[in-house]
This record gives sequence, C-alpha cells and structure tokens, in this order.
Amino acid sequence: EPIKEAGASMPVAVLGLTSLPSAGDLLLQAPDDRIARQISEKREALARAAELGRQRKVVSLESLKEQFKKSEVDTLNLVIKGDSSGSVEALEDELMKIHVADGVGINVIHRGVGAITQNDVNLATVDKAVIIGFNVRPNRNIAELAEKEGVEIKFYTVIYQATEEVKEALEGMLKPVYEEVTTSHSEIRQIFRSSKFGNIAGVMVLDGVVKRNSKARILREGIVKTNDLVITGLRRFKDEVNEVKAGFEAGINLGSFNDIQEGDIIETYEMKEVDRKEAASRASSKAEDEQE
Repeated sequence: EPIKEAGASMPVAVLGLTSLPSAGDLLLQAPDDRIARQISEKREALARAAELGRQRKVVSLESLKEQFKKSEVDTLNLVIKGDSSGSVEALEDELMKIHVADGVGINVIHRGVGAITQNDVNLATVDKAVIIGFNVRPNRNIAELAEKEGVEIKFYTVIYQATEEVKEALEGMLKPVYEEVTTSHSEIRQIFRSSKFGNIAGVMVLDGVVKRNSKARILREGIVKTNDLVITGLRRFKDEVNEVKAGFEAGINLGSFNDIQEGDIIETYEMKEVDRKEAASRASSKAEDEQE
C-alpha cells in the first residue's frame, strides 16, 4: 500500500524511476527538483566515465595511435541484453576477462535488461556489433529487422558457452601465423653464362622438389649468402618445366641475381599458414630446448 515515509531497515518498493538501478545503488532524497537534477547529472557523468574505462580496459591514446598505424587493432563490438542486471554484469565481467592476443579485444557498446529491441539492432547496425541475448529473445518484428540489417543475434543460457564462443570469434580475428617450410636443396655443379638470361646454375637436386617461382636463398659453406630470391626459370635440358624432383639435374635462373659459385646450395622454401596454438607450442618447446 502507498506510504508517505519509510524508516531505517524498512523494505519498500519505489515506483516511477526513469531507469533501472543496479543492486547496491544508493537512493538519495533531495530537498527540491533542482538539487535532485544536479545529483542525477553528476552521477550519470561518473557512470559514463566508469563505463568507458571498463569497456576500453587499459588502452591509451598513444597505444591506439601505434596500433592503428600498424593495422593491429581488431575489436569485436557487442551489445549485451539479459534477463536481469546481475546476469548482464556477470556475463560482461567474464567476457572482458577474455584475452587472446594484444590488439584484439572486446568493446561492449551497450548493455541492458529485457527483451532485444529495435534500439539494440540499430546500435549493432551502426557499430557493426553482435547482439548477445542471455535468457532473452526479440519479438518476430525485431528478429526480421536484425536479419534484414545483417545483425547477428546469439542466444545463450549458460555464461560459459557464451565466453567460449566469443573467445573462438576473437581467435578468428587474429592475423594468420606463417612458418617457413624448406622444400628443397640443390647443389650448383656448373654455371652457364647467358647474355639473355644472365647466369644459369646447373644443379643437382639433392632433396625435396624444386619448383618454378619458389622463394630461394643461397648457402655458401653453410652461411646464408642472400635471402629473398625467386626461381624465375627452371629447365630440364632445353625444356622449361614447373618442377624437378630429387636425384635429377636442372638449370635454375635466379633473375637478376648472378653472384653464384660452384658448390653453392640453393635452398627453396615456402611460407605455410599454421595453427596458432601449434605454433605457440612449438615455439615454447624450442625455447625450453635452447635453455637446456
């Protein structure tokens, strides 16, 4: 029933608030509307500042400049809606703990309690965000609007499932990792001079398969003479070929590079995309071996 006042430790329900408060917020009574408005505006400003700090974590202006310069900034924008303020806060806290790599992160552009609305879809459209619904759903019209605008809505009832899928999405935003794979070694047995093509190395392919357009380097007595070469020409006798296998002779042209000697080794290689976790595991094992 309506009452005019409530004393200490007396539970009451307060109606008419313009926004949903969070658990633990203090409700202050002001002597007039002017003071109440001043307090409200100050609180909103503090809340916005805290929210921005929470969303951006520890990103400084200088670090952002550097990351943008190097094209290393990748951010997954999210709109979080849930069935209660507690579940929204808990989900956001867990999501913000996710870390897959420097320069890749999460930005929560909006959070709220209740069903997914047109405003949520509009925000997601503008900021290219994914909407996460925790125990909430949109109505049919909102779902159709999201599909029309190309906004993805993900539904969850378990926080762990949401964090795992978001983590996988972040890992998918990472730039691919490449590792060098050696493909062949060929020994220079003879050098042919050509006014048209420059020096042509007559080689014996020792292992692997040497291919036209492969990346190559010159090894001289085990020391890298030069890197970043390309096999521009590959011949078997007088015929142009695309590849030569181990145990066969071939003629190799390295474009304008002519500083080759008999006995040099032409090593070819390629860069292959590898799984990040496997690459990290191999790097860790290599570091441990070097320490031993």
